[in-house]
Amino acid sequence: MKGVMRFGKKGKLSLRYIGPYNIIQRVGQVAYELELPQELSAVHSVFRVSMLRKCVGDLSYIIHIEDVQVIWDLTYEEVPIAILDHQVKKLRNKEMASVKVLW
Repeated sequence: MKGVMRFGKKGKLSLRYIGPYNIIQRVGQVAYELELPQELSAVHSVFRVSMLRKCVGDLSYIIHIEDVQVIWDLTYEEVPIAILDHQVKKLRNKEMASVKVLW
């Protein structure tokens, strides 16, 4: 989704949730306020139910807070991992290079 920041690595099979955190209170019918640590003070503490998951006993599903680097303005830097493929398409009067990048 455009404009949504996810914690941790991006990818089809990567982990997308950090935690577990305690629920402080219910805010409205579909939102909950969580007790976040001081390192995540820049992140808003109220989350919609669809963004939360039940805490599972398997610790391999959980991303630890040390692995998450939150910048004060809530931006993140995408770093390319590898260049998978490149090609040059020839148009009528110019050439156009395209590169497939693994992020």
